[in-house]
Amino acid sequence: MICFIKPLGRFGETTGKFRSERRGLHLLVAVLVILSGMARAVDKSNFKKCDQSGFCKRNRRIQPGSSPYAADLDSARLENGVLHLNVLNTQTGILLKLELYALQNQMVRMKINEVSPLKPRYEVPDVLVAEPEVASWQLGEKSESVLEGSHGNAMSFVLTAQPFRLDILYDGQLVTRVNSRGLMNFEHLRTKKNVDPPQDENEEEKKEEEGEEQEEEVADDSEIEDEKADGMWEETFKTHHDSKPNGPSAVAMDFTFPGYEHLYGIPEHADTLALKTTKSDEPYRLYNLDVFEYDLDSRMALYGSVPLMLAHNSDRTVGLFWLNAAETWIDITSNTADKSMFGRMMDYVKGDQEVPEMNTHWISESGIIDVFFLMGPKPYDIFSQYASLTGLPYMPPMFALGYHQCRWNYNDEEDVKTVDEKFDEHDIPYDVIWLDIEHTNGKRYMTWDKHKFPNPIEMQNNIASKGRKMVTIVDPHIKQDNGYHLYKEAKDQDYFIRNKDNNEFQGWCWPGSSSYPDFTREDVRAWWASKMSPELYEGSTHNLFTWNDMNEPSVFNGPEVTMHKDAKHAGGWEHRDVHNIYGFYVHRATAEGQIARTDGRERPFVLSRAFFAGSQRYGAIWTGDNAAEWSHLKASLPMCLSISIAGIPFIGADVGGFFKNPDTELLTRWYQAGAYQPFFRAHAHLDTKRREPWLYPEENTAVIRTAIRNRYALLPYWYTLFYQASQTGVPPMRPMWVEFPEDSKTFAMEDQYMIGSSLLVRPITDAGATSVSVYLPGQNTTSMVRHTVVKEETRWYRMDTFDKMTGPTQVSLSVSLTTVPVFQRGGSILPTKERVRRCSSLGAGDPYTLKIALDAQGSAVGQLYTDDGHTYNFQKGQYIYRQFEFKDNKLISKNLAPVSEYNSKSWLERVVIIGLSESPNHVSLISQGGNTQSLEFGYSVQRVLSIRKPAINIAEDFEISLT
Repeated sequence: MICFIKPLGRFGETTGKFRSERRGLHLLVAVLVILSGMARAVDKSNFKKCDQSGFCKRNRRIQPGSSPYAADLDSARLENGVLHLNVLNTQTGILLKLELYALQNQMVRMKINEVSPLKPRYEVPDVLVAEPEVASWQLGEKSESVLEGSHGNAMSFVLTAQPFRLDILYDGQLVTRVNSRGLMNFEHLRTKKNVDPPQDENEEEKKEEEGEEQEEEVADDSEIEDEKADGMWEETFKTHHDSKPNGPSAVAMDFTFPGYEHLYGIPEHADTLALKTTKSDEPYRLYNLDVFEYDLDSRMALYGSVPLMLAHNSDRTVGLFWLNAAETWIDITSNTADKSMFGRMMDYVKGDQEVPEMNTHWISESGIIDVFFLMGPKPYDIFSQYASLTGLPYMPPMFALGYHQCRWNYNDEEDVKTVDEKFDEHDIPYDVIWLDIEHTNGKRYMTWDKHKFPNPIEMQNNIASKGRKMVTIVDPHIKQDNGYHLYKEAKDQDYFIRNKDNNEFQGWCWPGSSSYPDFTREDVRAWWASKMSPELYEGSTHNLFTWNDMNEPSVFNGPEVTMHKDAKHAGGWEHRDVHNIYGFYVHRATAEGQIARTDGRERPFVLSRAFFAGSQRYGAIWTGDNAAEWSHLKASLPMCLSISIAGIPFIGADVGGFFKNPDTELLTRWYQAGAYQPFFRAHAHLDTKRREPWLYPEENTAVIRTAIRNRYALLPYWYTLFYQASQTGVPPMRPMWVEFPEDSKTFAMEDQYMIGSSLLVRPITDAGATSVSVYLPGQNTTSMVRHTVVKEETRWYRMDTFDKMTGPTQVSLSVSLTTVPVFQRGGSILPTKERVRRCSSLGAGDPYTLKIALDAQGSAVGQLYTDDGHTYNFQKGQYIYRQFEFKDNKLISKNLAPVSEYNSKSWLERVVIIGLSESPNHVSLISQGGNTQSLEFGYSVQRVLSIRKPAINIAEDFEISLT
């Protein structure tokens, strides 16, 4: 336990002593952590491998081959467009029901459950925003062995009876094979066998007379021993016993993607962007866990789980969403399939005899099989389809996209004041300052240490007077103290999770002995949400926002540092059923509380460590307890990209690394990288040296200052991308293959990425780097101006030098400490704000600069979205959404908003056109009223035209002509 927990007291401080509640175990932990120093590393023995998890071991040993499951085609029927039929396990005689849905927006859903289970099996609620709209199947001719169906001219299926197999096609091309390897397994609920007969001969008669059911069956010793060995009815990991009262209940299925060699998604793992094969390694594991200073190049579980997988090749992108909140393992293998092996179905796969394919095997401990197939065919289509199921990302307030300053812990109000003033003194902008667990009264959340933070409202108001915000940590473990209002209320109202004996679950976390609210309950979430109001969260204001940490949930003395699986939730569900969704519910309740505290006027900001599918609706997440090492900086890129394409775009990694002390170069490079990630926060462990930007040599402080300022200059672009994400599901931070889906060189690329469609970023992630290689794609793009597929050269312009390069090409660039290779794509227009302010809100009325990078045709296009930056008034039409298009030497601004009632004070200060072949003789502005005026301009040797002070309101239609 000791190696997993952070210090519970404040160590190395010159003021204050341990309080009485920090004695005992707290003091022991503190001493041992101090003695251990910084030499920490994750102890893998504290986390299960597949062969230590009974259901994973049982299912993984099933060999590909003939499946015992057979579809009863005579039972097939259409009801409201949905195909229903029975599937029989020919070995056990257990009957399952299969439902196959054709869905709107080019998706297919398959559900498999028991026909007559002993008790209901868990079906994940609240993740889907609504029941998907059904599009009816039309069934074709049915033979004894095959049933075919289709929807329209695109989606179709072929269902083979014995062994059961389902092939899904799109546009006549095979997309996914289901159970083609025969790995399907559905562990039906059953009664427990007992080797000993009843001792009382009259016991059975008594039970029959009392109307009781006989719940035990007699079995031979070998069968009992096999079940014990397989962990079917009970299981022990280290000292933790899992009683498994419902017995084995795992579900498993294999899915094959023919014609694909690259898979992505299923975060969170500290691994590569393109998923690896697991044939001789551990499967990927989805099980939310508190793993500090995690190992890299690993498939072990981390803090969050999104069971979404994407397959991509040069022709199409498809997705698979496995809706199950229990512990899940996923095996991946690759091979080349001989078309002759699979009969006529492989005729649908185009190309030569040998076809590459990726095989996946999904195994969950409980629940049902509920899987969605997303047909694409393009990456943007996948994002839209997935968002239609689990929800569009929320629109964050503008301040949330600025820079966040955090550490464990800012000591007191004077410390907060000093840090805030130092940012101004060193002319470095920031938006939010954070307080970790030490700000509370003995780790009692939503309270304050009265000695160190005696005037929290005044402190927040001082921060807010500068346009800034504050975040405090609020974790879901509640200190067991009847004098603590949160605990007393939850206890009195029976809001806590219970243990297997039906008593209040007790686990150790920061406060010591703690209880955990059952956030799966709507009434508990409503209670928690109410606590976000300033009236109930004493010392809080509307400028205080929230950080939900430890919500996997983390239980220091629990199995794998989390909650026992046989703990009890509302509705009779075990924790094993809901584990991966617990943090999602905490996040949701907190965000809903922030919205409710202003009667729905203000947007929330909540950072969560644990997450699941649908978490994008409630706020931001981060990659957890990383380390101040170059390898962790490098790993932050694929980790953020994997989470982004799994539907959660507001993602970042702790700048500088949470554990250990970064050297000056590493910290500087991390700031440069973090400035180009969606969530931009510096954070550090209690034991680390203070590392605010001004504590380093001036040359490094200057580089960090520039990196943060560059972030603020691009806030209009970031804000526009997040608005577009909130409407389409397309993430702002994207792998290269999303923008260049036909270019196979990008498919495994993870050291560079795109921000939107306009910026290519290649962070420096190696110590002492003097050069870096960058790949600039080209010749396979869709024209951003004409929205048609055209084969034209792709131009790229360095943001710092305006040098033009033409893709596709691999370039080697010389770099210094001040260099961050960022390229603007030809054909794009970036909205920026160049004036330096101390935070984002103070720049709300500042003028804009448009940076136009021309493509080979001399054209470019871009958008700008803006609103008040913090309320929901944009939902009432109070926003500006403009499109800027440069073509035939004219820049035209037009309105994209169907209804626009928002008035902006911002005006157009400058237009920069990059890649213009020659200087114009004259530049004129035609405003909305038809007035024409000449504009000043300059033309440089880099072929850059700068047009000065058009001075027109950004919300107006206008035209700027070059002649």
